[in-house]
Amino acid sequence: MLKIHNRVLLLLVLLLVVAGALLPFINHAANRLVSGEPLLLGALPGHALLMLCVPTVILTALIFAPTHRLPLVLTLLAGEALFIVALVVMGKTALFFAQQGSSVARTSPGSGLWLALALSLLICADAINRLTPKALWRLLLNVQIWIVPVALLLSGFFAELSLLKEYANRQDVFDDALTRHLALLLGTLVPALLIGVPLGVLCYQRPGWQPSVFSVLNVIQTVPSVALFGLLIAPLAGLSKALPWLGAMGVSGIGVTPALIALVLYALLPLVRGVVAGMQQVPRNIIESAEGMGMSRGQIFWKAEVPLAMPVLLRSLRVVCVQTIGMAVIAALIGAGGFGAIIFQGLLSSALDLVLLGVIPTIALAVILDAIFKLFISLLEAKRP
Repeated sequence: MLKIHNRVLLLLVLLLVVAGALLPFINHAANRLVSGEPLLLGALPGHALLMLCVPTVILTALIFAPTHRLPLVLTLLAGEALFIVALVVMGKTALFFAQQGSSVARTSPGSGLWLALALSLLICADAINRLTPKALWRLLLNVQIWIVPVALLLSGFFAELSLLKEYANRQDVFDDALTRHLALLLGTLVPALLIGVPLGVLCYQRPGWQPSVFSVLNVIQTVPSVALFGLLIAPLAGLSKALPWLGAMGVSGIGVTPALIALVLYALLPLVRGVVAGMQQVPRNIIESAEGMGMSRGQIFWKAEVPLAMPVLLRSLRVVCVQTIGMAVIAALIGAGGFGAIIFQGLLSSALDLVLLGVIPTIALAVILDAIFKLFISLLEAKRP
């Protein structure tokens, strides 16, 4: 009797089968304004069903294989193959309908395809986590999954998809939104670091300050972002009116200025906590050894405490980056721009492709920065004795 060795894989494969059997894989519409016709996997042209069945059958067989290295490697490869095949089916179907229909017709992924892509990535992630405990290897294995999809994207394979057509029509708007979103991120990180790091060091050196400082920062963190943006409008508008030179510099009640102030305020709590936690986890015997070697307080701080506290600080900075990327979307409500402007424009016009044109790059930007920080942290920790 066959024994199930990987119950997580069993659940994911069952969900894959349900997605392929019951949910629409492709939506085809005559133009971008109509909802379109949902198509199940069996109704797609070509050999889409067969192409997706092959890696699914392999994954089903691996459910009964012991969770040793070789079966896990095969699970990773099959999950990656399923992810790539699903993308290929999406691109080939869009090309087929583009050749058969009018130039304004739109082909977009259905809920079944979105779910299949997500489940295949979860299968890969589970296999990677079981394969190795090392963060650096996990990161590299996750990155290699995207080599083929990115190559297909850059080659123009997905050009007939509705989302890519929307990008082609609004490339200038997209580029401006990307530039503004990155500017909001950088404009938040620089002042947040200049304020948060010294404040965290002071809280570490004077523990009596911590309750008061953390209470204030906690209150700021609990205020909803939309409310905080709104609270800043009136004071900044009054300030720019009273001091015209501030208005000439671009300071006003709406736009980038209130967005940056709010984003910096939200960034302070994780940064200050990260600095304090990082300094506190430095072993006391290392500090005592440095003192015994005759090092000054400044030398101990820069040569012993800061390097040992750096991984914790980078983890806090990683949280701040991801948090800022998400909150910058909401800042579009007060005219700060960025991907949020595209998202809200799409919501107002009920254009799903326009919403996705803002949502997907926001997620991708957060994931890329998160991966970069994980890489730096793993390299930093690998150098430790």
